[in-house]
Amino acid sequence: MTLLIMAAGIGSRFGGGIKQLEPVGECGEIIMDYSIHDAIEAGFNKIIFVIRRDIEADFREVIGERIEKLCGEQGVKVEYAFQSLDEIPNGFSVPEGRTKPWGTGQAVLAAKDVIDEPFAVINADDYYGKDAYVSLYKELSANSGAEYKPNAFCMAGFVLKNTLSENGGVTRGICKMNDSGYLTEVVETSDIVKTEDGAESGGTPIDVNSLVSMNMWGLTPEFVKMLEQGFEEFFKEKVPQNPLKSEFLLPIFIGELLKENKVSVKVAPSSDKWFGVTYKEDKPFVVESFKKLISEGVYNRDLFSDL
Repeated sequence: MTLLIMAAGIGSRFGGGIKQLEPVGECGEIIMDYSIHDAIEAGFNKIIFVIRRDIEADFREVIGERIEKLCGEQGVKVEYAFQSLDEIPNGFSVPEGRTKPWGTGQAVLAAKDVIDEPFAVINADDYYGKDAYVSLYKELSANSGAEYKPNAFCMAGFVLKNTLSENGGVTRGICKMNDSGYLTEVVETSDIVKTEDGAESGGTPIDVNSLVSMNMWGLTPEFVKMLEQGFEEFFKEKVPQNPLKSEFLLPIFIGELLKENKVSVKVAPSSDKWFGVTYKEDKPFVVESFKKLISEGVYNRDLFSDL
């Protein structure tokens, strides 16, 4: 069972630094350390880092070499994949003036040569809590044997009020589900801000108890082939309309597959509080949050000592 960590972002909103590599733990841990710890604890035994070539040296120095050693001691395999602007479908070219890669869908696709098992996808700069990894591992493990369904996916659903930033608006995929807990639609909602009595987006109130997608998915290896086909369609239909800014995003693509009844997505609710470093001002809160989790015994100060 694989954990794929999307770590190719350049951290533009963070003020120019590589936000995925910012230390937040008492011993210099970064958010990814906690994600990897929780995934291994839940049963995942392979890690794929999706990064960009231009941050490779920093990445390996700050986390890669250390995590490879820790994972080796746990029997966990580590792989790297590289997201690149020019990795696009055959027959197409990179639009003149385009400088950024093509989004989270392309990030997963970058790892196609090292994925051949069920896998979970997360953002490098998001802390999801322990429960979500346990839930996704359970859902992915249950889809096996004679009853295996290559189009049966899952997703961790977080309560909106547990995912808001104190320092600005955020974009969240608000989930609509049927009575059986399966996703029917993800409504991408931008600039959600806290208010005195809840939250709003563009002046419209938002139910803070809604479940939202934080880009934590449980997927089958067959999904990668779907992504390849979807990426080609994206270049045919979307890129010509907005060549410099269009993005091939996981929630949007999975939402399209849902509309066409090509896949099912079981929503695994999580009551854990999400936090991440979206803005530079978020960091002190994140640091204090990890201190609290350590004081409550959720983590050891020496993070990996309990594995």
